Amino acid sequence: MKKHLLAAAITVLAAGSAFAQTNDTLAKIKSTGAVTLGVRESSGLGYTLGNGKYVGFHTEMGERVLADIQKQLGLANMEIKYQPVTSQNRIPLVTNGTVDIECGSTTNNTARQKDVAFAVTTYVEEVRIAVNAKSGITGIKDLNGKTIVTTTGTTSVQTLRKNKRADGLTFKEVMGKDHADSFLMLETGRADAFIMDGSILAANISKSKNPADFKIVGEVLSVEPIACMLRKDDPAFKKAVDDSIKRQIADGSLAKLYDKWFMQPIPPANVKIGLPLSEATKNAWAHPNDKPMESYEVK
Repeated sequence: MKKHLLAAAITVLAAGSAFAQTNDTLAKIKSTGAVTLGVRESSGLGYTLGNGKYVGFHTEMGERVLADIQKQLGLANMEIKYQPVTSQNRIPLVTNGTVDIECGSTTNNTARQKDVAFAVTTYVEEVRIAVNAKSGITGIKDLNGKTIVTTTGTTSVQTLRKNKRADGLTFKEVMGKDHADSFLMLETGRADAFIMDGSILAANISKSKNPADFKIVGEVLSVEPIACMLRKDDPAFKKAVDDSIKRQIADGSLAKLYDKWFMQPIPPANVKIGLPLSEATKNAWAHPNDKPMESYEVK
């Protein structure tokens, strides 16, 4: 009996190892009847309501992608496991097989493409500056000598440093452990400005105690394509994900989903973020592609 159990265990381990080596995510999902979706806890595109409940535009879109894949695989049941990720651990959790698909707020850029693959772009983000409404800061030029917060593992302050308008500026940089922590530093006066994706800034302002106390100001620092992240060298899974996203674009359901999460009141506070669909995102939907951020550089 023990030999049978040992043989079965070896078979399961060998199968898992085979999936890891071939990056055959569809086979892994079909075999296990489960898939792990990487989600964010305090992003503008996905966040938690607590008690293991994850919501938001990109989270719900990811669920729809997985529902399409369940149909494609002919699975009567498929368990979606939710794995919260941070800016620091999201890439390692995808590459090591812990997360099968991450639909958070990850920018597709050439450096990351060395380690992971990206689905077609689903949201084009603009990196902006959020400040206290009474701060007097109206743009990059006013950041000289100020304390700027951004979130650990993100590229926002590097983006500011590369901006020609920031030449000659000196500022102090502090890091929040996640987006909520970064916004808290702005809210409590420990930082003069929070530089981050516009959707994240707008979402945190809308959820704050006094949204009117904060505003997004100044120039667009960079334009960044946001996409679901996948393991590299798994063309069948990437095609399945891309096909689902293209279907959601074509039938109008992605636009309705955007309206639901950005233009209507959302939980937990039943407050509207109020961030209309940008021309850049509309263009990405009209011409689905997985081009990196470098193709979108603000000149």
